[in-house]
Amino acid sequence: MRTLAFGFPRLGEQRQYKRLLETFWAGHISEEDFLHGIAELKRERLQEYQGIDLIPCNELSLYDPMLDTAVMLGAIPRRFGAYTGLQTYFALARSKYALELTKWFNTNYHYLVPELEEPVFRLVQNFPLEDVRFYRQLGAETVPSIIGPYTFLRLSKRARYHNGSLASIAPLTADEFAEFGTAVIPVYAELLRSLAADGVSLALLHEPALALDVPEEHWYLARTWYAELSHQGPAIWLLCYYDSVADFQRYADLPVAGLGLDFVSNTENWRSLHSAGFPTGKTLIAGIVHGRQVWRSDLRECLRLIEALHSFSSDVVIAPSCPLFHLPITVAVENRLPPGLAERLAFARERLAELRLLKAAWEGDQGAIQQVEATSQLLRLPFGRNEQVRRRVAALTETDFQRQPPAPERYRLQALRLQLPLLPTTTIGSFPQTADIRRLRSQYRRGELSCEDYDATIRDRIRHVIAIQEELGLDVLVHGEFERSDMVEYFAEQLEGIATTEHGWILSYGSRVYRPPIIYGDVWRPHPMTVREITYAQSLTNKPVKGMLTGPVTMLVWSYWRQDIPVEELAYELALAIADEVRDLEAAGIAIIQIDEPAFREGAPLKRRDWGHYFRWATRAFRLCHAHARPETQIHTHMCYSEFNDIISFIAELDFDVLSIEGSRSKGEIVDSFAALPAGSIRVGVGVYDVHSPETPSVDDIEAILRRVLHLLPAESVWVNPDCGLKTRRWEELIPALHNMVTAAQRIRQQLIRAMGKEQDNGTP
Repeated sequence: MRTLAFGFPRLGEQRQYKRLLETFWAGHISEEDFLHGIAELKRERLQEYQGIDLIPCNELSLYDPMLDTAVMLGAIPRRFGAYTGLQTYFALARSKYALELTKWFNTNYHYLVPELEEPVFRLVQNFPLEDVRFYRQLGAETVPSIIGPYTFLRLSKRARYHNGSLASIAPLTADEFAEFGTAVIPVYAELLRSLAADGVSLALLHEPALALDVPEEHWYLARTWYAELSHQGPAIWLLCYYDSVADFQRYADLPVAGLGLDFVSNTENWRSLHSAGFPTGKTLIAGIVHGRQVWRSDLRECLRLIEALHSFSSDVVIAPSCPLFHLPITVAVENRLPPGLAERLAFARERLAELRLLKAAWEGDQGAIQQVEATSQLLRLPFGRNEQVRRRVAALTETDFQRQPPAPERYRLQALRLQLPLLPTTTIGSFPQTADIRRLRSQYRRGELSCEDYDATIRDRIRHVIAIQEELGLDVLVHGEFERSDMVEYFAEQLEGIATTEHGWILSYGSRVYRPPIIYGDVWRPHPMTVREITYAQSLTNKPVKGMLTGPVTMLVWSYWRQDIPVEELAYELALAIADEVRDLEAAGIAIIQIDEPAFREGAPLKRRDWGHYFRWATRAFRLCHAHARPETQIHTHMCYSEFNDIISFIAELDFDVLSIEGSRSKGEIVDSFAALPAGSIRVGVGVYDVHSPETPSVDDIEAILRRVLHLLPAESVWVNPDCGLKTRRWEELIPALHNMVTAAQRIRQQLIRAMGKEQDNGTP
C-alpha cells in the first residue's frame, strides 16, 4: 500500500511565503531574489513530504493555482496585453483590472476566475514541467499536480466585449462549454506529452468540480476529453474531493488509470462503492484523513476502512480527503491551547504523520499499532461540554427566529430615526491594520504594554478614523476595528468553548492569511465584546456609527468546529452569543448594527439537492441573532467574494434591513439578481471600490457601477460602499478612493434630487 499527499500549505512555518510576496510587491527585492526565495520554499516542501511514497509538484503557486492554469493555457484577457512573465501574472491578480476573486468551492480560499474570450488556447508557460525538472535536480522524482480541464472550464467565465470594451462576464453556456473544451484539450494533451517526453509516468489531475451538480452532457464531454488525454503518455489519476462524486458510475467509467474518492466529507462515496464496486485495473486513491478539519483521525477506524477498501481494489493508495492547504502547518508550535486540546489536533504536518503511521500499522509495525490504539481511546473521551448552553438551545421556539414588525414598517421607523440622505455612503467596517497597530496588539498580548496604555492608543485611533470619515463626508461611520486582528478571531478570543492559535495561519488568497479558531466545546458569551469601543466612537459624532459583529455562519465556517454534535446546534449556540451582544449594543443607544455573513454562500453544500437543510439552519441562525432587535434598530449584513446570484432567495430570507455586497470586480453584475425580487423589498449597498487592488477607482468608474445599479433598483433602496473591509489597504490608497466614492454618490444624489424636483414641477406624483 502506498501513500500520497498533496496541497501541503505553501505559507511556510514562519509565513515566509507571505513576506516574500509582499516584499517583492513593495519593490524591496528584485525578481531574481524573489524567485530564489520561492525556490527555497520548494526545497522546504520536499522535506515536509519525506516518507510519503508519491510526492506532488507544481503546487507552490505564486498567487493562485487557477491563475497559474489560466496563464499556462494562454487564457489572458486582451486588456493585459502580451504575457511578459511576473509583471503580467501579478497584474492579473492585483491590478485595477484584475480578474474577479471568488470562493473556491465551499471553502474560505479565494481563487481568481479565468476570463475566456475566444476558444483559442496555447501552452504559454509549462509550469508542471519546470517543477518536475526543479525537483529532479534535488534528486526527487515527483508527480505533477494539475487542475483538470473540466474544473478549469466549470469555474471560468466567458468575457464578452462591445465596441472594444468589456461588456459582461458570465458562466459558459452549454454550447460554449463544449466549444471551449474542444479548444483546450489539445493544449492539455501537449502538456502531458511534454511531461512524458521528460520521463514523467504519472500525473494528478484535480477535478473537484465533478463533485458539483454535473449535467449529463458534461459527463459525455469529460469521458471524451479523458479518452484523448489518457493516450498522451503519463498515467492519469483523477482527484475529486470536498463531497461525493456527482455520479459514481460515470466517474468510475472515465478512461483513466486511477480515481480519487473522498471518504471523509461524505458517506455517499462509500455507499456507492459498496453497491457498485470499483473498476478492475484502476488505482483507488482513498481520502481517509481529513484535509479540512483539525481533529486527529481515529486511526483504528481508518485501518478498518483500509481493510474494507482492499476488498474492492488490489491497488489502494491512502491520501488526505482534499488538499492540505486548508490546515495550518503544525500543532507542535502551539503552547497556549486549553489543557487537553493539543493532543486531539492534527494540522498538515501531523496529517502526513498519520498517513505514515497508518501505512506502518497496516504493514504490521507493532509500535505503530499501539499508537493507533492510544489515539482511538483518547478521542472517545468527552471534551468541552456545557449543559447550561445545551439547555438554552433546546428551549428555542419559533418566535426566537421571527423579527417583528415586517420590513416595510421597520424601514419607516428607521428612516425617521436615522434621517439619512438618498444613496447613503458608508464603509464595511475595518480601516488599515498598519504595522504599528499590529505591533501594538502583539506588545499587549505579550504583556509588554499595560491595558490602560493599549486602550488609550486604540481610542486615539478611533478618534482619528471618525474625524477622517466626517471630513470625507461619509454618512454612516465605523470605529475602524483597530482592536481586532480578524473578524472571527476577535470574537473567538472572547467566547468560551473556542480556542485560538498563535501560529495557525492559513492562506485566504494571495498573501492574505488568517488564523481559524477551533470550536472545541459548547459556546457562550461571558461578557460584552464590542460595546466599549462602539459606544466610544458614537460619542465622538452626531452621525450614526455601526456596531460591528460577525455572524454565526461565518464564525462557524471560518473556524474548525467540533464534530460530536450537529452543526445546526453549534450555529445556534453562536447565534445566541451574538444575540446577547445585539441587545447590549441596543441598550447602549447604537442605531445600526451590522452582522457580517461573508461565508453564508461558502458554507452551502456543493450539490443543490442538499441545500434545503443547510440554508434552513443557516438562515435561522442569522435570524436568531436579531429576531428580538427593536424595529427602529437597523440591521445590516455584509457578503463578499462568493457566487451569490443563485441564492438570492435564501439571502432575502435573512430578514436584514440592509445588505452590502461585492460589486466592483463584477461591475455591478450581482445586482441583476436582486432586480428579480419585489421592488423595494431589499436595501442593497453595492461595493464600488475593489479593496483587494491597490488601484484607485475614478469617480467615473464608480458612477458607471452606480448607474447600472440604479437602472435595476430604486434609488431609495441603494447604499454606496467599498466591496469589503479596508484593513489590507494603506491610508494613502484608501483616502482618495473613498473621496471618489463619496463624490460619485453625491453627484448622482444631486442629479436624482433635481430630477425629482422637475417631476414635481410637472405634477408627477
